[in-house]
Amino acid sequence: MASFKAKLADGEARLTAHICTIPSATVTQAMVAAGADAVIIDLEHGAVDYGSAHAMIAATARSGCAALVRIAENEDWQVKRALDLGAEGICFPLIRTAEDAARAVASLRYPPSGARGFGPFLAHSFEGVSLMDYRATVDESRVCMLLIETREAVENIEEICKVPGIDILVPAFFDLSTAYGVSGQFDHPDVVAATARIEAAASEAGLPLGGPALSKAQADALFARGYRVIAGFDILFLKAAVAEAQGWTAG
Repeated sequence: MASFKAKLADGEARLTAHICTIPSATVTQAMVAAGADAVIIDLEHGAVDYGSAHAMIAATARSGCAALVRIAENEDWQVKRALDLGAEGICFPLIRTAEDAARAVASLRYPPSGARGFGPFLAHSFEGVSLMDYRATVDESRVCMLLIETREAVENIEEICKVPGIDILVPAFFDLSTAYGVSGQFDHPDVVAATARIEAAASEAGLPLGGPALSKAQADALFARGYRVIAGFDILFLKAAVAEAQGWTAG
């Protein structure tokens, strides 16, 4: 089975990477069974703790669906702990500068090319290799996903995109619109201009883009602009499905 990193490297592939905020291996397993290319286990905004995250990662085992983890902050210890649970990659929030991006990339790799501490006592079994074979198996295969969600990040986006080792950029529309003082107004000229600058820089650097899509129309719009990955949210999918069913009771 191709890794998510390999799928991202295929310039023609359109992929999904749904965000899991519900602390449930059962929910994650259902998303995997539905065909998701990746799930992003949310340790930043969701109700997920580390025990739940481990079970959710395990629910993706041998499935072809990658388990990524969104950490709460770009800190080496948070990256290390998520990878040591078996995550295939990290979604990094609040990347503001090229230095932030370089630190993120380094935290995914062991020395001498990176800064990751060695202790994959859980992760090596997830990969199906011995403890001491783990490093050689994964050191170049962990996914680096960066969230672009601040004014500073937009101002530095061309330099951020030059950092080697980034696999995908995600303009975070909710946070970007909030940063520009127009929360939720994704069509505001400031947000549109910021997004266009991110998209142009990613295209110039040959980096895939990802973004949220809660409908086919939203997905089609992103794909038409060159995005490669779309993301939904488990809690919003569930809420929408229940609301739709509730509507069936109307006379």
